[in-house]
Amino acid sequence: MQIGSIQLAPGAALAPMAGFTDAACRRMAARHGAAYTVSEMVSAKALTFGDKKSAQLIANGETLAPYGVQLFGAEPETMERAAALIGGYAFDFIDINMGCPAPKITAGGAGSRLLLEPERCGAIVAAVVKESGGRPVTVKMRTGWDAQHITAAEAAKACEAAGAAAIAVHGRTREQMYTPGTVDPAAIAAVKAAVKVPVVANGDIESAQDALDLLAATGCDGVMVGRAALGDPWLFGEIRAALAGQPLPPRPTLRQKMEALRTQIYEMCEEKGEWTAMPQARSQALYYMKGLKGAAALRRACCELQHFEDVDRLIEKVYAAGNR
Repeated sequence: MQIGSIQLAPGAALAPMAGFTDAACRRMAARHGAAYTVSEMVSAKALTFGDKKSAQLIANGETLAPYGVQLFGAEPETMERAAALIGGYAFDFIDINMGCPAPKITAGGAGSRLLLEPERCGAIVAAVVKESGGRPVTVKMRTGWDAQHITAAEAAKACEAAGAAAIAVHGRTREQMYTPGTVDPAAIAAVKAAVKVPVVANGDIESAQDALDLLAATGCDGVMVGRAALGDPWLFGEIRAALAGQPLPPRPTLRQKMEALRTQIYEMCEEKGEWTAMPQARSQALYYMKGLKGAAALRRACCELQHFEDVDRLIEKVYAAGNR
């Protein structure tokens, strides 16, 4: 699949997830075969106000796969200024958030609220393309606002006409939030049929077979994985193998999982400082505990992480619980 001038390796992309897909998480995904990664969403308005935290979300460090910065906002003019402001950072493309269902985002007219105004979707894409510096501009959207407003195909056409190079579709409406089992392949397929640019399908992919099934049901050009990849970056390698018709690689050993957990949190501390990183690391660590013996006690230990050395104590508890 190709996004503008960017040729992507076969595989699944890592979906942007607020509070999770920081630089350390993105690198971990890329090391294991993610086709591309996208930053946590960055407020266009905050960027124009000079917010340092927003600027920090953009930094990516070592580039192991194509990387996009995701902006959100409701006004074309603000999005245009934000696109111009980030031009000096190292990234490969700009992604526009038209899918976030969080009330604090939609209340301001951004995120999935934009799907109620397809013309505005196109105007925002055109504004960002104008200041993208030649980098491709992509869009991440949902199927619509609710069951009465399935507008993704119309919005996608407006985005394509305005210069979008690719579109990712989370197969749920805003009303459905993240309810398991509610992904609508037909609605994603409708977007694929409506545009000529590549379309990436997203939602309910928890295995390599899920990825193959969603591709077959939608006819899309690629897939995007979200929460299932947290604590399990090996899923990207499995999807890449499945797409190539190859046997799936062996599942990671417990030692490999714990080494990955330690590496990810170490890199978080190096980049953000222990004081900032460790509270965020608690939620990351929880995902690595999935399926382990003594999970309830281990989850409590994850929530008590305060210093990096606590990670080693957590790992000791994993083995002490009888996990091998």
